[in-house]
Amino acid sequence: MSGAGSAAAGPAAGGSSKARLGVLLAVAAVAVAAYLRFGDALSPAAIAEQEAALRAYQQAHPWLVYGAAFLVYVAVTGLSLPGAAVLTLVFGWYFDFLRAVLLVSFASTTGASLAFLLSRYVFRHAVQSRFGDRLSSFNDALARDGALYLFTLRLVPAVPFFVINLVMGLTPLRLGTFWWVSQVGMLPGTAVYVYAGAAVPDLQVLSESGVGGIVSPQVLAAFVLLGLFPLLVKMVMRRFRPVR
Repeated sequence: MSGAGSAAAGPAAGGSSKARLGVLLAVAAVAVAAYLRFGDALSPAAIAEQEAALRAYQQAHPWLVYGAAFLVYVAVTGLSLPGAAVLTLVFGWYFDFLRAVLLVSFASTTGASLAFLLSRYVFRHAVQSRFGDRLSSFNDALARDGALYLFTLRLVPAVPFFVINLVMGLTPLRLGTFWWVSQVGMLPGTAVYVYAGAAVPDLQVLSESGVGGIVSPQVLAAFVLLGLFPLLVKMVMRRFRPVR
């Protein structure tokens, strides 16, 4: 019986591996094609050249623009593509502070959750082989501190966010917990980057001078607050955390 069971499990496992590989190749192909096709169009320089047309289109079709922006941000973060920081700045400039914070906050969490699910159910073996050395430390910290550990990682990005998304997909953490902790933990950083983008009077400045072109006392103060916020949170948590 055991031999028959092993023989049955072999083809099933092989079919599952082939299905995962097919999904991986399909997602990779779509991601590469989209990046090659639209990557330049999403650059600050290209967007600055079309500013008047973009703003007119937003006024005529607001929900279409918000929906497209949301999906683009989800795709970039969900597929771990480069450009999320630049998109955050551009959305702050284009949508204004409050609307951009809401859009980027929910889109970034949705994208992170998508990466989390892809890691858990599709790319598990690839992620395991690439980041498996970090998995034991993540599991130990989660067993010790629970969701607080993920919250701290989101506030103090000592580990790149895309690595957090992928490795967390291999842990026993529930999707719902991952979603709300990420939503809250990433909000301060999102607000600061959106504020920096909203402070840009002309996107051409960003395209020509880079991030240095948007530095102002207000933006510097926001980044200082972003740096101090995790320390304040740690102090509060240490004060109220029960003694073990």
